[in-house]
Amino acid sequence: MTITTEQATWFAQTFAQLADNVERAVLGKRHVVELILTAMLSEGHVLIEDVPGTGKTSLARAVAQSVQGTTTRIQFTPDLLPGDITGITVYDQKTGAFEFHAGPIFANIVLADEINRASPKTQAALLEVMEEGSVTIDGVTRAVGAPFLVLATQNPVEQAGTYRLPEAQLDRFLLRTALGYPDHAATVRILDRAAVATADLSPVLTPGALVGMSELAADVYVDALVLDYIARLVDATRAADEVRLGVSIRGALALTRAARTSAAAHGRTYVTPDDVKRLAVPVLAHRLILHAEAEFDGVAPEAVIGQVLLDVAPPTRRDSA
Repeated sequence: MTITTEQATWFAQTFAQLADNVERAVLGKRHVVELILTAMLSEGHVLIEDVPGTGKTSLARAVAQSVQGTTTRIQFTPDLLPGDITGITVYDQKTGAFEFHAGPIFANIVLADEINRASPKTQAALLEVMEEGSVTIDGVTRAVGAPFLVLATQNPVEQAGTYRLPEAQLDRFLLRTALGYPDHAATVRILDRAAVATADLSPVLTPGALVGMSELAADVYVDALVLDYIARLVDATRAADEVRLGVSIRGALALTRAARTSAAAHGRTYVTPDDVKRLAVPVLAHRLILHAEAEFDGVAPEAVIGQVLLDVAPPTRRDSA
């Protein structure tokens, strides 16, 4: 079943309203806000690599408030245990039974702050929930709910005492981005208290409606030529001289899924090569493993993806193919 033109128009209008609402609290970051919403509607998760104090918590709360969802914040530390995230079962002496105490992962929007400060075992517990959308404790599986978005952050400056995320775990994030500092005009507006407190934001739609938007995005049409283009981009990352390990099939699927959402957000019922180009860097760059020589020379994964986009020709119209 393919999304209709009327549905695509409604999707684009609602997507813009969501972005406008979130941007009231996070000024001057429209592109990042749209990436976060794209990931959420694509049923993916986001890794934000940024320095402290750039508004990551405000962003998570603003997104949750806009969709009438719940939000939690987990501060990752070396002594954090998996049960501190997922929850535990506790024996109740009065009833003589075990009761489940849900952890902070049971929320619509979960901010996993400084995920690289926790032990690999704790990181793995979070990433397992991200992949499965559920928690299994003592043989009982409990769904975390929908929508479900994890915004994990890493501080690129202070790396002492941290546990680097393995590449296999990085691959589970739909995209990676950074908020960065606001520009001068946005900074002045923030200092002038123009930003709206997240608690004062009015919801734009319900969690159920958001799930419906995700289902609509999944029905966006992708032509065989565009699928071939995505496959050629992925193949090119594996053949690049600077790359030791290229983009996986999971990465190709993530790019396709995000491109569908991007197309619907622009009011279209079909994916274009521009949708793919727009999302290639945030979706694919963090999945590359570069050769040590390339890293030593200062080559960035984003630059490799940029060069691949230049080298791989996008498809033309079908009637000229």
